[in-house]
Formats: sequence, structure tokens, C-alpha cells
Amino acid sequence: MGGPPRAAAQGPHQSAPAGGANVTEHQAETDHDGTGEAPVFRPRKNGQAQAVSEELAAWMRTGWADTEMRDLDPVEQAPYTAKRRAALSGRFPGERLVVPAGALKTRSNDTEYPFRPASDYVYLSGDASDGGCLVFEPRSSGGGHVATVYLRPRSNRENGEFWLDGHGELWTGRRDSLAEAGALLGLATDDVRRLPGILGEAPDVPTRIVRGHDLGLEQVVAGLRGNADGSAGAEVDAKADEAARRDEELAIALHDQRLVKDEWEVAQLQQAVDSTVRGFGDVVAALPQARATSERYIEGTFFLRARVEGNDVGYGTIAASGPNATTLHWMRNDGPVRDGELLLLDAGVETRTFYTADVTRTLPVSGTFTDVQRRVYDLVYAAQEAGIAAVAPGRPFTAYHQAAQRVLAAGLVEWGLLDGPVDRVVELGLQRRYTLHGTGHMLGLDVHDCAISRTELHLYGDLLPGMVLTVEPGLYFQPDDLTVPEELRGIGVRIEDDVLVTADGNRVLSAALPRTADDVEAWLAGNGPAR
Repeated sequence: MGGPPRAAAQGPHQSAPAGGANVTEHQAETDHDGTGEAPVFRPRKNGQAQAVSEELAAWMRTGWADTEMRDLDPVEQAPYTAKRRAALSGRFPGERLVVPAGALKTRSNDTEYPFRPASDYVYLSGDASDGGCLVFEPRSSGGGHVATVYLRPRSNRENGEFWLDGHGELWTGRRDSLAEAGALLGLATDDVRRLPGILGEAPDVPTRIVRGHDLGLEQVVAGLRGNADGSAGAEVDAKADEAARRDEELAIALHDQRLVKDEWEVAQLQQAVDSTVRGFGDVVAALPQARATSERYIEGTFFLRARVEGNDVGYGTIAASGPNATTLHWMRNDGPVRDGELLLLDAGVETRTFYTADVTRTLPVSGTFTDVQRRVYDLVYAAQEAGIAAVAPGRPFTAYHQAAQRVLAAGLVEWGLLDGPVDRVVELGLQRRYTLHGTGHMLGLDVHDCAISRTELHLYGDLLPGMVLTVEPGLYFQPDDLTVPEELRGIGVRIEDDVLVTADGNRVLSAALPRTADDVEAWLAGNGPAR
């Protein structure tokens, strides 16, 4: 892949190449320098400074059409993000809140991973660009906050950024202008390079930041709090501990707020699930090619659907065939796909607005289950049916897990793998040798959504209309487990669906995918849905 090295990551310019008369030198500054000035760039190639003639630099500044402002409609979630910001504002009156998007991360040398913005930032802004930050500034009077999203403006044409920098417009594409971004998001906008300086001159009010996404901004906020004011010893530690506690409160409040999805979010999750259903159909159609290659063919087939209809997969696809299905998070996906074995596919499409599905089906590669495979599958299906039936508003979050686990435990006792009674098995958790994981989790912008929400609202709370969760019991008999008959060893089965809690019960978002053993076999034969 061609491209100029990132000038900002290089050392200071040494000297112009020999014979470089009439050469203009450019030097890159980093984001968040607080100056508000457009950076100036020094071109480099393979780590060495390149000469740019004055004539070429001048020519590149001319002859471009004015494309600074396009007529854009607001993003469809703008009314919803405004309501979410208002709710968060009410939770922290008189305090400054800083919510970064995160930045590009280096994959190797001068290449980066594809960017995916932080979920809390997306939830509150609707923006998908890298390097941004949403700031809630408390009003001096009247209460509430003024929310401003700080972004990188379009790459500068006067200083050469648009063609000399590796992240310039001619290399990575056009960014929205600040005015365009404001129209799209329904937010005030400003240049993110000005943010450190703006924060430094802002009124002295309590400040919180969502940590883990922008170390530079975290350091700026630490300075605002006086964490870096020259204090020493226990005083510094006390300030740091208090700052960490306050920041954690902000993060928890956001996860609490995200537990119940609004109608727009539910529609996005249904869209993610619908694309995922089509992706599973693609995989079923591609099983003959997978048998000739490996699990990678399965992974790649599903990924194509994710990229065509969405942003990406919502998490690393698990395409586990044969005994690999007994490894819960098998992501190597390099094993063979053989007739007579089961394929466990756990995959989800992430929409372009970053909401993800999370669905699992276990398929007989040859098209039909063996008697032993069907026996395991039917027990897992019965457990899932019990779990889904326990999903309803006002029911404890743990109820569906307990319902599914009890069915699994009863089946394992009936098979003679565990000594009953069932109550004893469940109380001691003995069934976990063969099932290991919980029966589900919240779903949304993250595949394991709202993970740090308060336990009294989530793990030990009651289900509410608008919550979306997975129901995914499984049984996994390890190839080397001598406590089970040989015929069971190496069999792994999981069935997972995405379920919306409704006002009067639940709705299975992924109901279009076959679930019973008979329906799965009909699907594989080309006689069922999801083709």
C-alpha cells in the first residue's frame, strides 16, 4: 500500500537534500497542541525528508473548486442524541463533562487499524470521525450545559496538509468541514486542536472525563483539576483517587443510561440482526466451498455481508468446526470443515451506526445431525426455550439464566453425567463443567453492552421494556474429558438469539433464523428460510 509516512511521527528535519534549491520546508504539529493554528507539514518518504519546490507548493495551492460547504441533512439519530445529552446533563449539573471519540491506533509501522469511535461518544453525538471530543460546558446561569463537538476540520490547502500529510484529503478522503458537521449532528462545532487551550482558559468547575480513549486529553483534564500543580505525596494520591472515582461515576452513568434503548436504537439493532440473518444464509450456501478449504471460508463469507450491509463485524467471528466448537471463543478459524461434524457459527453484523447483532447457530456440516449430535442440540434448544420464556418486564435479569441452567442440569442428570438431585447440581453449579458461561448479556453499541452499569440496575436488577439481550445456552464436551462417554467428546453446541424486552413480554429479533433441529436440517437442504 503506497503512502507518505506520517510526518508527525518523524524526528526534526535535518537538512534539505543536495541540490534542493528553492525548496520549502514543512513541519507537522500534533493534534491537541492548543494553538488553534493549522499544522504545517514537512513531506517525507521512507523516513527521509523530501524536497518540495516552491513552484510545486504554489501550484498545489491553486486551481481547486470551492467545496467547503455542502447542503446536508441532519443524521437521522440527531433528535435522539439531543435527548440523550439532555438526560446526561441533568445528571451532572454545574460540571464539565469530556467525552472523547478516541484516535487511530497503530497496527504496524505507519499503518493503522480501521477506526471505530468510542461507544459513549457515538451514543451522545452520532459522529463517527476519529480524534473528536464532545464537551458539555455548564452554563454560567440558567442551568444545563452547552454541548460542543470538537473535530478535525478539513485538511488545509494553504499549508499543504491536504496532499503532504498521510491523513490529508488526497490520501484518506475528504473530512466534513466544521460547518457541515454542525449541520449533520445538530451540534455546535469547533476545531479539536483548540480544545486544550479552551479548557485551560475555561471557568474553574468540576470536570469529569470518560477515560481510556484519549490520554492527551486526560492529561489536560488532570492539569485542570490540579493533579499536576506541584503537590506531592499523599495529597497527589488523594486527588488522583478522587478524580478516578468521579470519572468512573460518569462512565457508569452513561452505561446506566444506555441500558434501555430508544425506538431508533431498537430499529438499528433489528437492522443489524436482519443483515446477520442474511449472512448466515450466505454461509449455508457456501458450506461446499468451506469443506474444500477451512473455517476461514466461513469467516470470510460472513465478513463480506458485514462489509456490504454494515460497517464491520461487531466482534471477532467464531467459526468453529468439530472439536474447535468446544473452545468458547475460538477465533483462529483455521481448522477443517468436515462432513459428520458440527459447525458453530457465532457472528454479528455491526451497522454503519455501530449497533451490533450477536447470533449463534450450530449446523451439521453434512446437512443432518447424528443421533448423538441431535440429543445434545435438543437439550440446548430446550434450555434456550426456557430462557426466552423467562424474559419479560419486571422479571429479574438473572431469571432467564437460572431457567436455562436448570434445564441443562436436569438433562445432564438424566444422562447420568451428574449425580442429582437437580437442585443440588444447580446450587453447586456442577453443570458448569459442561456449559461454563452465563446464558446471555446486554446488547447494543457493544456486543457486551453496558458492562459497567450499576449491578443493581443490571445483573441484580429487573428487566425493563427497551432492554435488548442475548439468550445463548450451550454445552461443550471437551475432546479430552474422560467424565463423558467417548461419543460426546468433541461436541460443542450453542444456540443464541437477540431478544427485545417489550411492554408485555419479549420479541425475538432473530426469529427469522431456524432454531429447532428439524428446521435447521430443512434450511440446510434448501427447503427452509434464511436462504
